[in-house]
Amino acid sequence: MIYHLTRMTFKPDVPPEEVEAGLERLRRYPREIDVIQDWCVGRDIGGEFEYCAMYALADIRAYETYLSAPWHLQTDAAGLPLVSDFASFDITDDEDAAIADEIADVHRRRFESHPEILGLVEDLDSYAGSGVPDRSTASQLESS
Repeated sequence: MIYHLTRMTFKPDVPPEEVEAGLERLRRYPREIDVIQDWCVGRDIGGEFEYCAMYALADIRAYETYLSAPWHLQTDAAGLPLVSDFASFDITDDEDAAIADEIADVHRRRFESHPEILGLVEDLDSYAGSGVPDRSTASQLESS
């Protein structure tokens, strides 16, 4: 199982109704992306972020399906411009020693396939965690 978590803080000038609309998009993920086995979207308590979303995925194939789902891509396009700080991380009980590399590879392929999402990520004030694009990937995409 892979538990994918994203933590975010919205820009201070984003109206509350737009914040709520963004969170509602995250709450719709399980209805739009059938590989999600469990989930939670809510306030991030005890850290420097405002909100957190967690999605439980069976394996790396489900993880890739989740990240490449049209609803996820549409939500990134609509929501990332509203966010200032973002972090993602994964918790897994998968004993495959290569799972971290596989997760990083899923993100790399996603950014290569969707340079518009990479651009939105690079515009954030801060972005950390399992989905952070390698700067060489960004440079290669810019020169293409």
